[in-house]
Amino acid sequence: MLLRIVHYNEPVLRKKGDRITVFDADLARLADDMVETMHAAAGIGLAAQQVGRAIQLCVVDLREAEAEYTWRLDGTKPPKELFMPLALVNPQVKAEAKPTTVADEGCLSFPEIRGDVERPDRITVTYQDLQGHAHTLDCTGWLARCIQHEVDHLNGVLFIDRMDKPVVARLEPALKALKKQTREAAKSR
Repeated sequence: MLLRIVHYNEPVLRKKGDRITVFDADLARLADDMVETMHAAAGIGLAAQQVGRAIQLCVVDLREAEAEYTWRLDGTKPPKELFMPLALVNPQVKAEAKPTTVADEGCLSFPEIRGDVERPDRITVTYQDLQGHAHTLDCTGWLARCIQHEVDHLNGVLFIDRMDKPVVARLEPALKALKKQTREAAKSR
């Protein structure tokens, strides 16, 4: 089922997600709906806050992305088709301070707004799957970037918070227009 994607200026985007403790059919259904919604919107990642739920769940799928990245899942390198789309429950990211890369990012909660964000190139993320089993994923490149972006959402942090001031200043007219559009849409709900 397609879910409504929350846009910038809706309060849920600034809420830190609650830790998930129940691993049941409802959680699996939500993750499936999030993946369907992400694919329909041509995205590569989606956090629960972006569909109005302040919980520690995000989904990622880079199978179709033309992006460079490496991965090791639980010490092995399975084909990406075996673990993506990836649902990360209660993820914790540890990033290596150097090297970092600046790259153009977008966000489904900010339609048509993009900007440069600097992020570490290599991370380790520990998380649980939809059955509650623990995993460790070491990754680089776009996979690391995408996971950092989605985990930021789970903590109420937006990609515009990670941009340099001149980049945000350039985006200010579009951000103001989106805020207004979001306010008006909320009145009609």
